[in-house]
Amino acid sequence: MSHKLTAMAKQADTIIKNLAKRNMEGFYFETAAECTQAILEAMPAGSAIGWGGSESIKECGLMEAIHNGDYELIDRFAAKTPEESRALYAKTVLADYYLMSSNAITLEGELINIDGNGNRVACLIQGPSHVILVVGMNKVATDIESGIARVRNIASPANAIRLNKNIPCAATGTCHNCLAPECFCNQIVITRRSGHTGRIKVYLVGESLGY
Repeated sequence: MSHKLTAMAKQADTIIKNLAKRNMEGFYFETAAECTQAILEAMPAGSAIGWGGSESIKECGLMEAIHNGDYELIDRFAAKTPEESRALYAKTVLADYYLMSSNAITLEGELINIDGNGNRVACLIQGPSHVILVVGMNKVATDIESGIARVRNIASPANAIRLNKNIPCAATGTCHNCLAPECFCNQIVITRRSGHTGRIKVYLVGESLGY
């Protein structure tokens, strides 16, 4: 193992210990494939699974595996009408598992997420029985302030371009702290602790995933 990979593993171990202090469980995997396999083994067949539209969840191969597995996927992106989307979201809130990433995670184990409509952070906070986050080590920040800066200036511009949003960061690649009509930086949620033992599990991956 290279010195860089060894340092990354030690950093992940530090985060995992700090997550435990915050009543959250953490795990570390060198590869996305190993992480995906571990998550699949943790979710019983027949489980109802919702997700937050995460690029990390797609990139690690987890969504493809769920589509091909014995699970009930609650996918609001498959809705054909606003009414159907709302009904699917209502089911998502009561799902057995909710899959997402975190826009950033601090060395102290705090989760930082910025959301548009709030559906993703709402399910992180309350609702689904279990929340599983797949987080590439590229999203590690030293503290909350640098984590928020990372989301605003790295994750949000990339997502704005991906979603073809007419907002300043899509044009410049950096945050303007805008209040534009299509702005999706509406909710800033910092999860400093889980109030439910065993509910939130963070799967750290020694690869670059998502934005």
